[in-house]
Amino acid sequence: MSSIKRTILFAHLHDISVPHHLGPAIASVTAATTETLVIVLISQLFRTVESTSNRAKQWGHVQRLLTYVYVKATKAAQDLGKVLLDISVVLKDPSESFPNNFGNSMNMCFRIQGDPPVPHLPDSIEILPQVFVVPDRTIELGQHFVGVTPSCDTSPSSYPVVALGGTFDHLHAGHKILLSMAAWIASAKVIVGVTDDELLKNKSNKNVLESMVVRMERTRSFLQLFRPDLEYEIVPLRDVYGPTGWDPNVQALVVSMETLPGATAIDNKRSAESLPPLRTFVIDVISSESEKLDHEDMEMLKQTKLSSTFIREWIVKNAV
Repeated sequence: MSSIKRTILFAHLHDISVPHHLGPAIASVTAATTETLVIVLISQLFRTVESTSNRAKQWGHVQRLLTYVYVKATKAAQDLGKVLLDISVVLKDPSESFPNNFGNSMNMCFRIQGDPPVPHLPDSIEILPQVFVVPDRTIELGQHFVGVTPSCDTSPSSYPVVALGGTFDHLHAGHKILLSMAAWIASAKVIVGVTDDELLKNKSNKNVLESMVVRMERTRSFLQLFRPDLEYEIVPLRDVYGPTGWDPNVQALVVSMETLPGATAIDNKRSAESLPPLRTFVIDVISSESEKLDHEDMEMLKQTKLSSTFIREWIVKNAV
């Protein structure tokens, strides 16, 4: 398969279990792509209507699904030396329309052989060359079905305002899972604190660190691609708290394993300010070698997880 700059892959899912059967297809499309790859996973279980979906209760399943797809594509890209390949995963309900500008810059559309047609595609996608890729149906037949299980849990199914923070330098799979899961459980607004340049003076290879303006723009662009129906407030982060330290409207906080201690500091701050506590959701750490990484040693996590530090080191080493 020849190299194409920008590609999009559509795949229908019957449930939200880890789609191992898509692994070969994801790897082959990644190998064919040189700049940008968007993977669109389609399922009725991704609908955003409050009455039909308990998104917070699906947290673990959706996180594992995203992690598998991102790690599969990222591993394939890194094995081929394409560390800067921009990979995004979008979850789509088939009843929802795509934005008119969706896929405007794409060069080729890939679909899974045997999948039904993709509804509501904009003309920008319909006119692209179509290539069908073959999944591993033997794996699919042996997969364990994961649907939506009724629960007596009375916690909210989603949260109107969700917050998270980070550096978001050279936006990668780990960042995108964090951002995606915040958008997944939000029903109205996501607030993202992006670390101010002044706080990053001691970062390694800071000469190739993206400016805060670039990091904020890329963060917003990804979120609007992932869920265009939400409001996004992207703000500079000059301390550990950001808006969570004073905003009474925030209900939930999304953190990674390595930033989990920050959630405790935020809880203490909000308690001191007589603000309501936040529901904290934790993202598992991922690396390009492992779909799920659990380890108590924080230093080891920093060395093994897919990180901006790794990407900056690669850029410097390869004089990109």
